[in-house]
Amino acid sequence: MAATVPVPQIAGYSFDTAANLADAATRKRLSPAAVRAFFKITKAWGIKEQDARELLGGISAASFYALKKESERRMLDQDRLTRISYLVGIFKALNILYSRKLADEWVRLPNRNAMFGGRTPLEYMVRMGIPGMSQVRRLLDSYRGGM
Repeated sequence: MAATVPVPQIAGYSFDTAANLADAATRKRLSPAAVRAFFKITKAWGIKEQDARELLGGISAASFYALKKESERRMLDQDRLTRISYLVGIFKALNILYSRKLADEWVRLPNRNAMFGGRTPLEYMVRMGIPGMSQVRRLLDSYRGGM
C-alpha cells in the first residue's frame, strides 16, 4: 500500500498533490469516472471512433468497445489515465474560455496558432500523443491566465 504524503499547507491553504497513477488502487478508483468522462467528452466534441481510439493511445476497436461496454469494471493503465486527465483539463479550459457551442467545436476547427499549422487541435493531439495533449492544455491555460 502506498504511503500517504502530507499535503503542504501555507497560510491556511492546502495544495492538492497529483494522484499517484503508478498505484493500482488509485487507478482502480479513478478508472470508472475517467472512462465515463472520456466518452462524454468525445461525444460533446463530436469525435469519430478512430480518433477517440487514437486519443487513448491507438487501442484496437475490440478494446475500445470493451471499454465502452464495461466502463465500470475496467482498470485503466497509467498511460490512458494520463491521456484522459489531459482531455478533461482541455475540456474544462475550453468551457471556461468559450461558449458551450464553440468549446465543443474548438478541437475540430482549423487553427492558425503556429503550434497547429492550420490543422485542428484534434489532429495535433492525435499525431503528437501525450506531449501534444500537454501542449494544448498549457496553451489553453495560458489563454485563461493560468500560466
